[in-house]
Formats: sequence, structure tokens, C-alpha cells
Amino acid sequence: MPTLERHDDVFFLDLGGGENRLHPDWLTEVDAALDEVEKAEGPRALVTAATGKIYSNGLDLDWLFAHPEEHPDYVARVQDLLARMLSLPVFTVAAVQGHAFAAGAMLSLAHDVRVMRADRGFWCLPEADINIPFTPGMSALIQARLAPQVAHVAMTTGRRYGGTDAAAAGIVDQAVPEDDVRPTAVEIAAAQAAKAAHPTLGTIKSRLYAPVLDLLRERG
Repeated sequence: MPTLERHDDVFFLDLGGGENRLHPDWLTEVDAALDEVEKAEGPRALVTAATGKIYSNGLDLDWLFAHPEEHPDYVARVQDLLARMLSLPVFTVAAVQGHAFAAGAMLSLAHDVRVMRADRGFWCLPEADINIPFTPGMSALIQARLAPQVAHVAMTTGRRYGGTDAAAAGIVDQAVPEDDVRPTAVEIAAAQAAKAAHPTLGTIKSRLYAPVLDLLRERG
């Protein structure tokens, strides 16, 4: 399960050591961690990462197929997390040390900056291959955070981007060696931590992505 630690001005949220799928219990733990980050005072920033080969493999499809009646509420909770991360009033950095697939890849896009391991791991939106269409909110998030042609290719082909290719496409901001992923993310986050001492950053992000946030929070 996710764990939260603080080192000086940087909160570090470890998403876990398995597939880090967005199981309801996992979502509850992440929300609680974000509550703690938001309630803290003064300069602060957030880095998310994981342990092992996977950053996040996205929706917990096994749980969802076993609980089909929960589908609307579950998708709403996932979209609430994406909206919350996108508008969080602190600077956020995703330290993508391994695979980020589907909603896990979208979660990385909801961060302000992404640092990815250069030599191992893929960033991928496989929805066209697994026959799960993007919701309007998810589509809006991807299109808001990626260049139009990159979004088109990623969404329609399910292309797997390694770290170097992801950096070249602008999907991630930096691709670095494995040992540098977390230190680089922390360095970037620490440099922006002072911005969270005032509410301005949250206001800017909420207005910058207002149409995306409206769609992510929309209920059918």
C-alpha cells in the first residue's frame, strides 16, 4: 500500500511495490496521503514514485470485473484522483522508475513534471488494444498535457514509449539513469516548494485546467 514520508520541504509518496493498480483501498490511502500534504503549512512539494518494475498499471480490472455494479462510482473515484493531482496546490513530480500504463500513465500526466528511467520501463496508453475507450475527462487530460500529434499516436496506437523516446516526445520532462530518477525528481520538487506557501499556485492550476477538471469531475 502507498506510504508517505517527508524530507525537509518534499513529501515523498511511495505508491507501492507491486502493480500499484488503482484498487479502491489504494485510492483511499492515496487520498489520505494527499490530505496530509494539503493540510501541511509552509513550503512543500510532492514526489510520487514506486518500488520495483512498475510505477502503476492503472485500473484494477480484476476488482472491477468482480464488482460490475461499482463501475460508475469506481471510475468517478479514479477521475477524482486525476483531477486532484492535476490541481493540487503544491508542485508535483512523478518519478517514473518503471512501467506506467493506462490510468497509471494518466496519473503521471496529472503531475507538473515527470522524470523517467531512461533504459527500462514503458509509458503506454493501451486502451485501443484492450477495448476500453477513454472517458471524456481522461481524453481531455491527455490532450491538455501532450502535444496533439503525440496524444493522437499514444491514444490510437497504444505505442509503448521507453524513457528516452518519452522524453523526445515530451511525454516526460527528463529521462535519466535508474539511480538518478528519485534524486532528480526530489531536486526539481525542492526547487519549487516555496510556491506552495501561498494559495496562488493552486489557483493558477485550477484555472489553467478548468475545462479538464470539469470533465473529470462530471457525473453521468
